Amino acid sequence: MTQVQARVTAVRGPVIDLRIDSGALPAINEAVIVDPDGMAVTCEVEAHLDARRFRAIALEPTQGLSRLMLARATGAPITVPVGPAVLGRLLDTLGRPGDNGAALPDDTPRAPIHRPAPELAAQRGEVQLFSTGIKVLDLLAPLAQGGKAAMFGGAGVGKTVLVTELIHAMAAGYDGVSVFAGVGERSREGHEMLHDMKNYGVLDRTVLVYGQMNEPPGARWRVPFAALTMAEHVRDTEGRNVLLLMDNVFRFVQAGSEVSGLLGRMPSRVGYQPTLATEVAALQERIASSGRASVTAIEAVYVPADDFTDPAVAALATHMDSMVVLSRELASEGIYPAIDPLTTTSVLLDAAVVGEDHARCAAEVRELIEHYSELKDVIALLGVEELGREEQKLVGRARRLQRFLTQPFFVAAAFTGMEGRSVAVKDTIAGCRAIIAGECDDWDEASLYMIGTLEEARAREDARRKAAA
Repeated sequence: MTQVQARVTAVRGPVIDLRIDSGALPAINEAVIVDPDGMAVTCEVEAHLDARRFRAIALEPTQGLSRLMLARATGAPITVPVGPAVLGRLLDTLGRPGDNGAALPDDTPRAPIHRPAPELAAQRGEVQLFSTGIKVLDLLAPLAQGGKAAMFGGAGVGKTVLVTELIHAMAAGYDGVSVFAGVGERSREGHEMLHDMKNYGVLDRTVLVYGQMNEPPGARWRVPFAALTMAEHVRDTEGRNVLLLMDNVFRFVQAGSEVSGLLGRMPSRVGYQPTLATEVAALQERIASSGRASVTAIEAVYVPADDFTDPAVAALATHMDSMVVLSRELASEGIYPAIDPLTTTSVLLDAAVVGEDHARCAAEVRELIEHYSELKDVIALLGVEELGREEQKLVGRARRLQRFLTQPFFVAAAFTGMEGRSVAVKDTIAGCRAIIAGECDDWDEASLYMIGTLEEARAREDARRKAAA
């Protein structure tokens, strides 16, 4: 494609105005290299000002740029490296290694970060569940291959361990690849994630892509697209399933809001960009199943002031199949994974998708735990002995259900000293049904804590009784 030459006319932070003397203006989202023979700052065209001038946003620091500097329009969007060479690497938004490792091979293929979503006719119509082997997740918030799940959780509630366990599940059960997008992450978090992946033994099946908090808003805004492009290449070219993890997708919206303000656009509700819904849809609609493989997304979402009516949260929620809420209260009680069974939901928890038995069991589990939750204040004040015999029995079953839904993770085995467990959905349902029916009423609660199937709990209970006899 013809490369258009331009000159810088103004530099205001990450916003750069440029002018061409002849030819057509570069297209929106086209990459422009400012000072190509020197600093080579990569920018992206965001607006046409008139027939000769256009405005771009820089994805790199602009210190040292000045007016009249030469710029070159590349004739194509920003590209990132894809393929086997990026596995096990930490890259930035432009695809450059950030792990102090060797440079990527010169023949590494590259792909543009902007492309349309798969056509509806090319997408798989049937719903195929993504079995994680995590009891509480598979029971109460089933995920679909090619679907999207939002994960709400603060610091210290086990979010990173849950993310790495899902990567392990993808690698072990689906011969898949995982792509982690760190959107607006702190440098410390990036290094910790890299070391955790190495320690857990899942780095060789994972790509880490970071647009960090100290980088310009353009880099943070485009990092999810860079990660998604790498995931799409694995899906379309290699025919392998991909697990796409984003932390934190709310910062993608924040970065877009910053860019919108820098470009001088009129803000919309609560100060967000007027193009909020369009930007979110451009990212989310590309996450789909097509051909033989799928891209399944799990996205951490920060909720400002716990307000689920916030425009950004509402815009993201419309694209989600499952909503997973991590509870600090459960984590403080030692219930891991600390997934709140009452607020965690999924549109796939429907008898037509998961089957009548699964849907009914999930509803009964949720109802029993909710009843226990309502009685917690009474129990804290008066003690469980003040409840009626029937209520005491229900509380005991709810507590046993909570403990049965815990399990040791493969990726945490080095810290817990317990071998990880992966549990089939039918075994989870069978265990929950037995507890609800009262088969475990005389069991010690500890026998159900941090185990896989109910058979393992039964063996532990039998061993406890023999030791006590």
